[in-house]
Amino acid sequence: MTKSQLDSTPHGQLSASGESVSLKNVWRVLKRDQDTGDQPVFPPDVVVAVKALACELPYEHGIPVSRLSKSEIQRAAIERGIVASIGETTVWRWLSEDAIRPWCFRSWIFPRDPDFQQKAARVLDLYEGKWRGRPLTAGDYVISTDEKTSIQARNRKHPTLPPQPGRPMRVEHEYKRCGAWAYLAAWDVRRARIFGRCEESSGIEPFERLVKQVMRRRPYCTADRVFWIMDNGSSHRGEACVRRLQDRWPNIVPVHTPIHASWLNQIEIYFSIVQRKALTPNDFESRIEVDQRLMDFQNHYQAIAQPFEWKFTRRDLRKLLRKLDGCPLRARCA
Repeated sequence: MTKSQLDSTPHGQLSASGESVSLKNVWRVLKRDQDTGDQPVFPPDVVVAVKALACELPYEHGIPVSRLSKSEIQRAAIERGIVASIGETTVWRWLSEDAIRPWCFRSWIFPRDPDFQQKAARVLDLYEGKWRGRPLTAGDYVISTDEKTSIQARNRKHPTLPPQPGRPMRVEHEYKRCGAWAYLAAWDVRRARIFGRCEESSGIEPFERLVKQVMRRRPYCTADRVFWIMDNGSSHRGEACVRRLQDRWPNIVPVHTPIHASWLNQIEIYFSIVQRKALTPNDFESRIEVDQRLMDFQNHYQAIAQPFEWKFTRRDLRKLLRKLDGCPLRARCA
């Protein structure tokens, strides 16, 4: 689509349906059918111009907003002479039917790790039961680990009200902070086992206590290899972490995800379940109550846990990276 013109056309030069008098020989205007009550049909050029207007960045034209509402698009279309008159409903219908939705956005981090594909592929191979092209054996285990930090105990300033007919539960907006925990957890990807603990804060020592909690148990202490998938947080970053873990536990194989790729770490799926099922709404009188809830939920979940159905593979990774390589924003940022 081409950009709409910024110069306005005087309203007197426009027909009732929005066409310019100078373009009368080009556009065949379809008038309102008085008998049937049909709505006026706008020429395709008008539809395209309004969609182009909606896709513009308003602040580039001196409008101090980040995006336009349908009423602002309607007003701008009339002021710029794109159309003499048009309803908000028509604008909404055109935009909602179009493939481009300028009022929607997603937060996004483009892969910036130079070894992104190589590191991500190693993790995906482990989820498929492979390492360096060879199948994992019965003596190999895969652990996914991370920390869920700053889990607050929020004591509401008014008691939570139970649901009533036609009214949901009511949770007071204001609260008093009663401390916070860092919840460290490890997920056995192939056996669906969960291990976790609450710590005052995250860090190297709390993380090593979690590793000890897992590695002192069978079958991990006697396993041939235990792959630990982890991100690049300060608690377990880089070669220093690899040396620390392998000096203490020779059968550990640390595997770091690429930078900004926590979505490759299966423990994040478990954390999302914890957030929805155990911590929302957050209404706790003390940190002790939060700790008890997390441990009780961990035990409850363990009784019903199944391995996650992970379907993203190396093939999907290649498709994603090819798509990102062709993204104009990526090229501009590079």
